Amino acid sequence: MTAFGTQFVPEMALATFDGQQWSTPSLVPSDSISLHPAAHVLHYASTCFEGLKAFRHPDGSHHIFRMDQNIERMAQSSRLLSLPAVDTNMLKTMILDLVSRYADEIPAPPGTLYLRPTHMGTEAAIGKAAAPSSQSLLYVLASPVGDYFAGGDATLRVLIDEEGMRCAPHMGMVKSGGNYASALHFLNKARAEHQADQVLFSPHGDVQETAAANFILIDGNELITKALDSTFLHGVTRASVLVLADEMGLTVSERDLSVAELIERSANPNAEAALSGTAAILTPVGTLIHHGKDYTIGTGKPGATTVKLRKALNDIQFGVAEDRFGWLTQVS
Repeated sequence: MTAFGTQFVPEMALATFDGQQWSTPSLVPSDSISLHPAAHVLHYASTCFEGLKAFRHPDGSHHIFRMDQNIERMAQSSRLLSLPAVDTNMLKTMILDLVSRYADEIPAPPGTLYLRPTHMGTEAAIGKAAAPSSQSLLYVLASPVGDYFAGGDATLRVLIDEEGMRCAPHMGMVKSGGNYASALHFLNKARAEHQADQVLFSPHGDVQETAAANFILIDGNELITKALDSTFLHGVTRASVLVLADEMGLTVSERDLSVAELIERSANPNAEAALSGTAAILTPVGTLIHHGKDYTIGTGKPGATTVKLRKALNDIQFGVAEDRFGWLTQVS
């Protein structure tokens, strides 16, 4: 099977902003774009993106999960990066048109069609280090993908890093490529030195997020995750899991979590931890690495509550359970 996100449908939806108005979106070949070498994005990283999925239901219909929330977050990221304002209705149409055109490419469960809207500054102006791009390019890629989760007893090894940060604190809620690039050094070092799968950034002992996902701790009947602020990404999957956890009767605590409390609670036999994100949904964490020592979380295997929450979310996404929260948009 090809690696996640490396295979694409033949076309993408694309629109440009010329400094005054957006062009009419169109479907174009998805294998290339044209940029001037002086494009703002190539020098000053004026770019953001989103990740969302389309699902095939048992009756043959196709649905996109929480598209409106992803579009709102892209508009927010664009605004915080001083990119031209995204026309949210236009972006919605671009996504729907692309998915409708390639609905047959949506894999059967547990596969999905992963969607990647991307916005970047394109003005050719290397003198604009202190000014935004007046022009931009917006496109939507679609990639048929399998299940990101390995399943079985597989769990992640996560290194706790109390010194580094995933990104600048004011950039945490922006879904920008630069944030991911800035975390790679820490992630590569953790892999090489500790055989870790991910890094849990916890500056000054404050548990935040990993390089590519939000972090959730479950201890008995309590689910703990950091309260929203500007320092980390406001995950759509995270928000959905919290709704489901509350519905299941869990106590949802959005609050600060220290490294000391995390390690102490991880020793409880019924403790669980997971990373939440569009690709991973809920991927269980079995081991924390801190100051060179391994700490097993609970039994070290995927926790029952994590598995239950993941199934509840998947059942809605794949049309097995009722969409009682209005999270799905049907593709005509």
